[in-house]
Amino acid sequence: MSAITLDRVRTQRLAFTGHIAGFGTTAGVRLVVGCWTHSPFGAFTDVMVQTDTDERVLFAPTTEVADFVAATYRFDRIESGPVTAELTADRLAVTAPGLDITVTIGGPAPLDRVLRLVPARLAVAPWWLTLIDPVASKIVPGVHTAGSAGSGRREFYGVRRSRRIVAATGRFDSRDLGAVAPLLPAVGFGFSSAPPAPQIVTVTTTIDLPRSAAR
Repeated sequence: MSAITLDRVRTQRLAFTGHIAGFGTTAGVRLVVGCWTHSPFGAFTDVMVQTDTDERVLFAPTTEVADFVAATYRFDRIESGPVTAELTADRLAVTAPGLDITVTIGGPAPLDRVLRLVPARLAVAPWWLTLIDPVASKIVPGVHTAGSAGSGRREFYGVRRSRRIVAATGRFDSRDLGAVAPLLPAVGFGFSSAPPAPQIVTVTTTIDLPRSAAR
């Protein structure tokens, strides 16, 4: 699907399908990587970084994507430029301006078996994600499946599979990131954090725009 501008959005509900990887590092830098295979902007990768001093940085491949993401989440710094990702069954490698990191993907995460029990269509339905949000936030502290995003938007996270991240190597702003670590403290980009245990999930993120944004 070709890229669009927000002014041309003709539907109130936008869906982004792909993978989200969330993990910390022993350097204190925490990362959330979105690798989207299907979206209103086509296929793309964006990276949200929270440093050990809690600066929140967005890396986006285009100003169009950066503007949309920045209107949904909170950042202190936004960088637009080439963002690439190579995702295989056991590896995710990501580059962005000043960032180069590779993670090793292991076996199923503890909740993967439960996620597979939910029918795929139900697992991404906003009404279902709203219903289960109170339970999800108790099972995994800091994680929500539905909530209010920026610019009057509503957001829903429909996770269908989850695998562990078992190793990481890389650099950010010329600094070695060290080894993989729990994503703690929780990141503060939006209403929900990625889980503390490093993992990569298969997900559909649905964003409802306020009526004034639909043209």
